[in-house]
Amino acid sequence: MAVPPAGANAPRPFADLPAGLVEEVLAGATEVGAHLLDDFTRMKQDKTKLREKLQEEKLISHDSDLPSPNIPTTCATDGSYAIERLLAADLVAAAAVAIEGLTPPSETRYWESPHHRTYVRAEVHHEHTPTVLRAVMLGRELELAVSAPHALVLLDMTVALPVIYFKQAFSRAYEITKELGKDSIDCVREFRENGLEFLKHYRDILQCSRSDKAYVGLPKYATRREIGEKAGWPSFHDDRALLTMLLRPGEFTPPEAMLDSDFHLHTPGADNTTASIAGEIVNSLKNIKVVYYRPHGFLPALRVEMASAAADNPHRLAMVLRGLKEQSVVASMLEPYPLYMADRMAKSLARAIPAFRQVATQRISAEYDGDIGEVFFAMHGYRSEGGR
Repeated sequence: MAVPPAGANAPRPFADLPAGLVEEVLAGATEVGAHLLDDFTRMKQDKTKLREKLQEEKLISHDSDLPSPNIPTTCATDGSYAIERLLAADLVAAAAVAIEGLTPPSETRYWESPHHRTYVRAEVHHEHTPTVLRAVMLGRELELAVSAPHALVLLDMTVALPVIYFKQAFSRAYEITKELGKDSIDCVREFRENGLEFLKHYRDILQCSRSDKAYVGLPKYATRREIGEKAGWPSFHDDRALLTMLLRPGEFTPPEAMLDSDFHLHTPGADNTTASIAGEIVNSLKNIKVVYYRPHGFLPALRVEMASAAADNPHRLAMVLRGLKEQSVVASMLEPYPLYMADRMAKSLARAIPAFRQVATQRISAEYDGDIGEVFFAMHGYRSEGGR
């Protein structure tokens, strides 16, 4: 058997692109690098002044100044959805996963394996299916978070994200129901039947009323600039990027109210109880606090969003920071361990959709008594969509 040459299986990102296009893109990337180099150089020159400004504004604290709590049990949740546009229908799938964090040798693990929720259906073609499916995914993710017995639950999102997705889903589900009927699309029925419970889970996470538990959102990216606004940084300075350069290991910024928390959550077609809980959610979002924390020198600063009930209590805040520090122990993972693992599992869903389609195709082919070619045409995938 012939042995393939070295590097034969290596990725070839430019294989299908015209040579002229590749040259232009590479030239543009070089210019981008020069521009970013100027930004990095400027930030390095201003680093001392910027840190002094943070200290003057009392915006730097150290985790050693907080109470010393026990290491909390930790888990993280994440989710994803994917849609395969077939000729005959849409193959849709959504999954939410929850992963237990690292535990000390003296602790007993709560879960022997990851917990999960799944949703797989064949739907009629509709442009708004992704909006509703995404909300179903998010609702199941919040369900796993609330049901987890761990003291610290990490969410791979900004805590404001569900209010946006749920608002869109309630509106689209109402429109689809009026247009096609209440049983026309399974994921619409799924969302309308469980929407109230999804909102209750979300409210409980935002209020975080239990003193022995904390729910924390850790978005990878955010446009809000709570620290930059207070410190008077130029608008082109991103809080997380700059604080990664300014904060030393163990340092964090004191809790600040989350900016732009004036949200709305309309629930057309829902009952009064659902509308009432939606109002509680909007009010609870006004009490979310933001902390930036750099647990180790090999990690970037983490944006930590949590309810004021947890953030303003030194003991509960110490528990959150201790948990994040204990779960951030591997330099190759630029986020806490369970969050990294949950993210990897969730992202695998979209890659698995073709396999789900193949299984469905084989089942149809085995039992269909007509022209088998019709089956393969109908089950041919034209476009894949997905997200988290």
